[in-house]
Amino acid sequence: MTPLSEVDWDLESAGTWPLPVKIAVMVIIAAVVAGLWIYFDTQDQLAQLDKVRQEEKNLKDTFASKQKKAIHLEEYKQQLAEMEKTFGDMLRQLPNKAEVPDLLVDVSQTGLAAGLEFELFQPQAENKKDFYAELPIRVRVTGDYDQLGAFVSGLASLPRIVTVHDVALAPVKDNARMVMNAVIKTYRYLDEEEIGGRSSSKRGGKRGRR
Repeated sequence: MTPLSEVDWDLESAGTWPLPVKIAVMVIIAAVVAGLWIYFDTQDQLAQLDKVRQEEKNLKDTFASKQKKAIHLEEYKQQLAEMEKTFGDMLRQLPNKAEVPDLLVDVSQTGLAAGLEFELFQPQAENKKDFYAELPIRVRVTGDYDQLGAFVSGLASLPRIVTVHDVALAPVKDNARMVMNAVIKTYRYLDEEEIGGRSSSKRGGKRGRR
């Protein structure tokens, strides 16, 4: 066996290298080739695998979400039905245009029944919203504390929606009575023609601003 110190390590003389050296070099070359193959080929596969795993997780999350909704579907339907009923009940508390005069009478009669004296009862212009209109009424009434409280309580007890805003109280000089200024708002729902007219005017307004 040729001593290693006498071996010509030039690559052109590789055929004369000792067998153990040849085997070691071949193993190293094979390992390098395998490493390069793994790096350039397997890395792409690993990236693809991560992508597939993420898609699988997303699909599982989507499935779990839809399954949860499916489990509670009847509950959601019941809640929707309750909301529709509540909305219908509230809508029925809004008078139509023909019922507004009677509602105004109810408001004034509530104050008179409480023992108040009206100094001002002045309906204002309607303020139309999407499907209903506000009807503000400026009032100035005089009465004692209990009468004023009975008036506000009576308004809340009316079968129609009535709200009280901008309340200002002031005592009457040399008297136990008080003056209350307030804005009482009643509401009515818009009929289909009014809603249609508002929609058309909004569309026309948008076209005009272009």
